[in-house]
Amino acid sequence: MDKETAADCCAAEDDECPDSEVFCLMRVGRNSDWLRLFENTEITIGRGVDVTYQLLSPTCPLMISRLHCTFKQSEDGHWTVTDKKSLNGVWVNGTRLPSDESHQLRLGDSIQLGVPVIGNKAEFDYVLVQEPLRDIKCFLAKKLVERVTSKSAHISKKPKRKLTMEEVEPSTSKPKLYRCSSADKSLAVPCPLFPLKGQQRLSHTKPEGTRPGRDDRQAERPSDGSSATHDLDNLQMYSQNILLLREQVDDTQRHVASLEGEPRQADPLREEQVRELRGQLDTLRAKMHRMETLEKSFSETKRLLEEQKTQQQEELLKKQLEEALQEQKKVIGELALSRQGFEEILLAKNKELEVTKEEKEKARAQKEEVVTQVTEVLENELQCIICSELFIEAVILNCAHSFCCYCINQWRKKKDECPICRQAIQSQTRCLALDNCIDRMVENLSLDMKARRQTLISERKGESS
Repeated sequence: MDKETAADCCAAEDDECPDSEVFCLMRVGRNSDWLRLFENTEITIGRGVDVTYQLLSPTCPLMISRLHCTFKQSEDGHWTVTDKKSLNGVWVNGTRLPSDESHQLRLGDSIQLGVPVIGNKAEFDYVLVQEPLRDIKCFLAKKLVERVTSKSAHISKKPKRKLTMEEVEPSTSKPKLYRCSSADKSLAVPCPLFPLKGQQRLSHTKPEGTRPGRDDRQAERPSDGSSATHDLDNLQMYSQNILLLREQVDDTQRHVASLEGEPRQADPLREEQVRELRGQLDTLRAKMHRMETLEKSFSETKRLLEEQKTQQQEELLKKQLEEALQEQKKVIGELALSRQGFEEILLAKNKELEVTKEEKEKARAQKEEVVTQVTEVLENELQCIICSELFIEAVILNCAHSFCCYCINQWRKKKDECPICRQAIQSQTRCLALDNCIDRMVENLSLDMKARRQTLISERKGESS
């Protein structure tokens, strides 16, 4: 996005109504650095200088490409995102987009620029939202043109050192050549790199290079728990910086070899340049050796931290095990108390059951006694003296003695006198009261006695007929 287009966007932003709803990329976990998407405008994002929004990662400088991606609004009002062949890609809802292919976005989509560093979440994570301008204006990030304009407006008031392009935008490209007005570019030579400038350019990549004593003290204190995470981040940063330094050493060696391979001429400037390049090469090698040493020390620190973490985990597990054992003992004590209570309840219930059993046995004995008494009454008072069975169709003689009708009739065929008192029989009368009483009592007798009585009644009726 060029400066004129950016200026038009700034003017349009100032003229907009605060109540109008605008599209923006809300940064997850922060209330700042939200990226507004201007209508009818192509929004460019990257770490370069010719973009709408410049994103610089403090932990991983090469996470965002120079031109990482673009956002553009289609004719139907929907926003699309296009990956401009970035190194670490553009991720929408967890899926990486193909390069140079526009992808339509919807409200609520998750847009992730770059990939997460080991042990951390993605640094540039956004969500597409549409909110009133007045609600999100304080959260919006300034465009790169606005920041450059603001800095140039205050340059007279703040005469501070300006950042070089290498500091603003980490690059691994080769040194630029001197521009020459002549059309013959064979006379172009690499830009001389002085040791002082090389140190300034590396100060952004490795700020601890000028203070080795502090790095040694930090490397010698691996047990400090408060700086553990910081040391691990530095280890990753140093690994990346070593790669950058190696690339710079290779570039410098190639330049030196190219200069030495050219036909030697009496050019003091070229000889001075070769000497400076060799001095810079030695400086870079020394710094690379220093950073490799720091990387080894931090690797040892990481190993010690991992051992310390493992020891802490073991102590934590032991503590948890002791707590679990104490909890188990407590539960066992509670179970013992509960068991004692249940045993007391069971004893009480057993006593109640014993009392109930005694009462039942006593009631049963009383019942048996009653049955025995009834049986004796039946045998003694309600039995016929002739057949020794319960009365069947009982009759009463004139002497008040009772007999079975069948038995007394058979007796009178032999003698016409009472079998008990020997008094002459003058009359005999049926006694329905005795019959009903005997029938009721026979209902409570056993089945054998009932069957026996029924068989006897059937036999006597058959004989009578």
